[in-house]
Amino acid sequence: VQDVASTRGQKGDDGWERRWKRKILELLGDIQAPLSLLLLRICHWALLKLLSRLFLSVQLHRGQLEMVLRASGTPHVPLVFLSAHKSQLDGPLLSFVLFSQGLGVPRVTVGAQGCSPRLRSLLRRLGGIFLPSGLEQTPRDPEDALPGAVLAAYMEEVLRSRQPLLIFLEEPAVPLHLSASARHWLALVQGAVRAGAVPDVLLVPVGIGYDVVP
Repeated sequence: VQDVASTRGQKGDDGWERRWKRKILELLGDIQAPLSLLLLRICHWALLKLLSRLFLSVQLHRGQLEMVLRASGTPHVPLVFLSAHKSQLDGPLLSFVLFSQGLGVPRVTVGAQGCSPRLRSLLRRLGGIFLPSGLEQTPRDPEDALPGAVLAAYMEEVLRSRQPLLIFLEEPAVPLHLSASARHWLALVQGAVRAGAVPDVLLVPVGIGYDVVP
């Protein structure tokens, strides 16, 4: 991030430094927000109520759960959960299951589907992370390159701090097709390993099956 910012302006210029710091903080706020424990508790309670109305039962696959718990015991290696995406309920449901099993609140990648500003703000407080706007453009100057640099640094820090990460490989409406956002998130994980931010990453497949997709 400093390399990108240093190509514009003069180091030591207070106005220049404040401007770039403000832009970096805006980008971080666009990507994620601090977790809200109060919102997490409220949403978990609401999710249980919703599940009881939508489904006759919710069953955990014991073999898969044991595999996930065994993977979580691997020392000094961050977990990256990979999942298909069959419904908009997948994110909250998988987060709830992982959290209830003592694996912490995962950071959940949110795809390219449209979100209102209020929903986006809520999802960020619940662990959702978003690609910053303008990232798909080809950088023409340092300001265009800054979102990618900040996102790469953010991903390195997530993995270095061993926060569990959940990446959905597709969009709900397009099964069996790797989405553009999934390719971007996977490239960021690969880039963090290549850069030496973490020695390795443990990829763990998880999934949800529905008798009838809601």
